Amino acid sequence: MRGLKQLVHFGWEQALSCLFPVVIFASLALTKFIPLPFFPRYDWLLLICLLMQWWMVRSGLETRDELKVITLFHLIGLALELFKTQMGSWSYPEEGYFKFFGVPLYSGFMYASVASYLCQAWRRLRVDLIKWPPFLIVVPLASAIYLNFFTHHYWIDVRWWLSGLVIVVFWRSWVTYEVDGSRYRMPVALSFVLIGFFIWVAENIATFFGAWEYPNQTDAWSLVHVGKVSSWLLLVIVSFLIVATLKQVKGRIPTE
Repeated sequence: MRGLKQLVHFGWEQALSCLFPVVIFASLALTKFIPLPFFPRYDWLLLICLLMQWWMVRSGLETRDELKVITLFHLIGLALELFKTQMGSWSYPEEGYFKFFGVPLYSGFMYASVASYLCQAWRRLRVDLIKWPPFLIVVPLASAIYLNFFTHHYWIDVRWWLSGLVIVVFWRSWVTYEVDGSRYRMPVALSFVLIGFFIWVAENIATFFGAWEYPNQTDAWSLVHVGKVSSWLLLVIVSFLIVATLKQVKGRIPTE
């Protein structure tokens, strides 16, 4: 019974940490089936995301430091979106006033929502890191993973080499977290895989509601290729490393 109680408590904390992503998914569903007046759908989504972000900071659910992290993710995600849409990886076929080179500005909030989840979960579950690699290893690794999203269009795709390097670098690293007064731990690499898988599940939901469109979904919706899990896994690793590094710089976590 205690194990079940802990699982329910853990699930509740996770649900609270996912508040921003839940609002995005609910907005995608609402605007998909109920046309809203005055503005195109993409612009309504941008307005909803802006209001949600303002409310989370105003209500104290997010701190100003967390807002800075989320803004950084918004810019990183928007840069990736601009490049990928130009390369034809996916598209945003609907109209919108606030579109920049074919990319609606609300799209950056989908990346920001991942950062919101990480920051919220980190604080709610009192996350700590054990045997975290040095700064001079983590930052170049995160940079190489992010750059590969761009360079693989012109050069070889080294994602699997980078994935292997992640396993080597974080082989002895653990993440610890607290659930109702009890501490638990799991390998950092496993946490990457779990978060990446659930984001892939969320991606299928998002494309079903028309958040964006892959080339094979132009005529009819179909399941996002399972190979995309590797892409999300690497993106989660970048996200986690940025959040962890910034918190380390702020002196909030030990290095060992």
